[in-house]
Amino acid sequence: MTILKTFSAFRPKPDIVSKVAALPYDVMNKEEAKDSVKNNPYSFLNIDKPEIYFDDSEKHDKNEIYEHARKYLDRMIEEGIYEQDSTPSLYLYKLTMGKHSQIGVVGCVPIDAYIDNDIKKHELTRADKEQDRINHVDTCNAHTGPIFLTYNKEFTIDEIIEEYIEKIQSAFEKVPNLYIADGHHRAAAAVKVGLQRRRKNPNYTGEEEFNYFLAVLFPDKQLKILDYNRVVKDLNGLTKERFLSAIEPYFTVNIWDEKEPYTPETPHSFGMYLENQWYILKAKEEIIDRSNPLFSLDVFILQKYLLSPILGIEDPRTDERIDFIGGIRGLKEIEYRVDTDMKVGFSLYPTTIEELMTLADLNKTMPPKSTWFEPKLRSGIFIHRL
Repeated sequence: MTILKTFSAFRPKPDIVSKVAALPYDVMNKEEAKDSVKNNPYSFLNIDKPEIYFDDSEKHDKNEIYEHARKYLDRMIEEGIYEQDSTPSLYLYKLTMGKHSQIGVVGCVPIDAYIDNDIKKHELTRADKEQDRINHVDTCNAHTGPIFLTYNKEFTIDEIIEEYIEKIQSAFEKVPNLYIADGHHRAAAAVKVGLQRRRKNPNYTGEEEFNYFLAVLFPDKQLKILDYNRVVKDLNGLTKERFLSAIEPYFTVNIWDEKEPYTPETPHSFGMYLENQWYILKAKEEIIDRSNPLFSLDVFILQKYLLSPILGIEDPRTDERIDFIGGIRGLKEIEYRVDTDMKVGFSLYPTTIEELMTLADLNKTMPPKSTWFEPKLRSGIFIHRL
């Protein structure tokens, strides 16, 4: 199986790409997205998050929302904001944040590699979010946000990245697995749209564009994972004193006397912000199962021994009492949320790329929102039409 396929990308003209490129639709809320596009009609958020044009107080046919995205994309192509490359290609994509940089290969990967688990997953998806992307991909007839994939750097792709495309494709055929770093919902949606179209196409050959989805592939050693923190709406009916007492069988609890928020410096330690006070929580040795890579994961420990039994968060994917804060927003965001609309917040030590890949190889899924990758891929730079 060819793991990496060339494609003729639709790309914004060079002089306008900085206005088009946008953060992924799912890293900002509706109000933040509306503010971002206010003075920028070129922003890809106009297409990637079309609900910003519809009032929450009114009921709309969801098809109308996705049709808005399709028409906006078609108009940008018709007006020459986007131009399609004449030759199918692979592309290099360099991301820089501060002193950190990473270079990835942009191409299309087969949906069968996802189905056959040659592309490894580490998170479950939510049905509503997956359906949103299915509708978006199908209606726009395009993959508009690439899937963030990684691979083991031992396979020397980056050493020949400036060589010919054929050599890059050949080198990737030797890579046994790819791993989804970010974009599980987009990947699942792309696969389901591809399967739907495959069933409807009586002349299916396997080479159709819908049989591949857009991705960027980065070597694992170049990736940077930040913490992914939690805030909870209430103490599940407990007083502060009873809540702290309930924690103590599983964690040592100490007050953090510094002015700045507590940033965990080692695995199995957590910051907790409650009623204007930061605490240091350290998981007791007896609850850390070091023989199991899932059970020793910090996000798992916090979920199993605190969020679920004490705060009643049984399913963090669906429980509306919990929210997640990406590390790029900083720990002050935890303080702000707890001081305004939440009750307690937790800072975590970042999950490592080694933990992610180990669990994916074991076909294990981590708790939701276990990893926050930075820098984020920008949407709208490469579009793969089906």
